[in-house]
Amino acid sequence: MRQDEYFSVHLGLTINVEPLADGKPLPNADTFSAEIPPLFRIARECNTLEENAERLLTNFGKEDSKALIDYLSAQNSKINLLLSYVLSQQDNANYRYITETFGASNLSFHSPQSFTLGQNVTVKLFLDHPAAAIYCYAEVVNCSALDDRFLIQLRYMRLLEEDRDLLIRAALHCQQKLLRQRAQQRNMNNNNDE
Repeated sequence: MRQDEYFSVHLGLTINVEPLADGKPLPNADTFSAEIPPLFRIARECNTLEENAERLLTNFGKEDSKALIDYLSAQNSKINLLLSYVLSQQDNANYRYITETFGASNLSFHSPQSFTLGQNVTVKLFLDHPAAAIYCYAEVVNCSALDDRFLIQLRYMRLLEEDRDLLIRAALHCQQKLLRQRAQQRNMNNNNDE
């Protein structure tokens, strides 16, 4: 599958984008995997465990297990809050931007300064749902001037498949949330018209 075949959504995620030194090549797959910060690995593993637990709990649909499900959901929420806080400590204000769009193949953001086409950068993405952080490399594929700032588009060049799956889930969650909001707004408008 070509990387640009994934959809993107409009959402403001906190990201860090740090340009690589001129001429510094991207690491190979093994070096990239080894250099991912431990906290980013832990966040990915927590999300995998959470996803597996959710699958198990769907089989627990009986009323007598409701208290257990509620308890486990509360514990999961506490862990996600703590994980989000710890991950936020990895955010470097010197390289902080907010996404305009993101997806499993690329992202875009506004910057006060331009980036060079073809330039390689390291990227940290901080997701709210699922609570996670992703470390990857990307290439600048577009830099458009807009008044007093630039719209920068990056394409991921080194990204673990597990992290791509996290980005897909985050984009789907965002899309579902937007669709629910639109449906609620339509219902409210229809009720007001009656």
